[in-house]
Amino acid sequence: MAGTIIGSGIFLVPEEMMRAAGSSHLVYLAWTAAGLLSLFGAMTYAELAAMRPFAGGEYVYLRDAYGELPSFLYMWTWFAVAKPASIASSAIGVVRVLGIFSALGWLGHSIGFRVWTIEWGQIVAIGLTWLITGVNYLGMRRAGAFQLVFTLLKILLIVGIIVFCFHSPAGTLGNFQSALTGHSGGLAGFTVAMIAALWAYDGWNDLNMVAGEIQRPERNIPLALIAGVGIVGVLYMLTNAAVQYVLPATVIAHSPQPASRAMLLAVGAWGAGLVSIGMVISILASLNGTILSGARIPFAAAQDGLFFRSMATIHPRFESPSVSLIVQAIVSTGLLLVVGRFQALFELALLGEWIFYMLTATTLFTFRHREPDRTRPFRVPGYPWLPASFIGAAVLVIVYLLKSNASSSLGGLVIIAAGFPLFLWMRTRRAAANRANA
Repeated sequence: MAGTIIGSGIFLVPEEMMRAAGSSHLVYLAWTAAGLLSLFGAMTYAELAAMRPFAGGEYVYLRDAYGELPSFLYMWTWFAVAKPASIASSAIGVVRVLGIFSALGWLGHSIGFRVWTIEWGQIVAIGLTWLITGVNYLGMRRAGAFQLVFTLLKILLIVGIIVFCFHSPAGTLGNFQSALTGHSGGLAGFTVAMIAALWAYDGWNDLNMVAGEIQRPERNIPLALIAGVGIVGVLYMLTNAAVQYVLPATVIAHSPQPASRAMLLAVGAWGAGLVSIGMVISILASLNGTILSGARIPFAAAQDGLFFRSMATIHPRFESPSVSLIVQAIVSTGLLLVVGRFQALFELALLGEWIFYMLTATTLFTFRHREPDRTRPFRVPGYPWLPASFIGAAVLVIVYLLKSNASSSLGGLVIIAAGFPLFLWMRTRRAAANRANA
């Protein structure tokens, strides 16, 4: 859970947050608000998963609450763009960090072909995608062991950054009172900073997608969701505080990697290198979690007969959704070859994700109304206000994405809409197959 959430966000977004908010205390408030809203979302998903602990996560909740069309559009969006784009952006993110080291400068060199030109970094990113896909192909147990080891490593490195920064003679409590000159921040700046922090918390929903393979899901899924977001929230706020202890607001706002800059001042060049290593480990664990969870969504739809039957294939030896994993890697490879840029890949996934986060959270209200007597191993505390707060935050993110990046948002909506004719075709195929088997 924690390993999937903690990626590159905590190392990269403080710059954007400071430029938007304009003061250290407002940035810290944004981290806190985003953490609480993510926790509210995790609690909402915890109740849903405890009631319906099946592979596919949101697909199952949307299907049972609103029917096959919304659940299919969710599956299609995740299959066609959201998960492959997240996988591709994570793989490219690893390459970007590795490119910091002078010995790996060749990653930015181009390779010319007759039709197009790509960089060595894209090839390495494709290799990483298939390597982690291979780990998941060998089964949940091996993928889980990979996740555990790399998550422990990244947490140790993050704790090391926190300790070194707070023990640095370069640090001062006065930095927490610093602000950008002539920058008021205000509500608009706070909103932008909070949305950036929400991106850093993204990934907490991935656990629900593998619910069918978790022991005692009615107990362990709510525990993992809530404790996972809680652990990440503590680490994020301590890391942000450590960076602000060493760096004033003006420096943070003009540092592409504030954690590296803080460690450079705290302990020297080797500290900045430690942050880079931490970023690579962090993104690899996040990449593994994304690949692990993403393959379960088309798998669930295929079991319902709403997608190609081969996508429901389970490997006879490794018990993994082998075909779904391979197809997911192929789509991710295509995005890496055609798009290749981190920001474009990241933006491609965002709008569709948050639309379905919002819709999925609304299913809790539907189930509470429709199934009042159903056994609920976990109930959201503070219902209906906590899930309603998360839904409100999701609406805010959607509106911001539509206003701030209309072209990418339009592309995302077009991809979602393309699922309508595909759904009609798949449903027709299923009906024909049912008649043939009758």
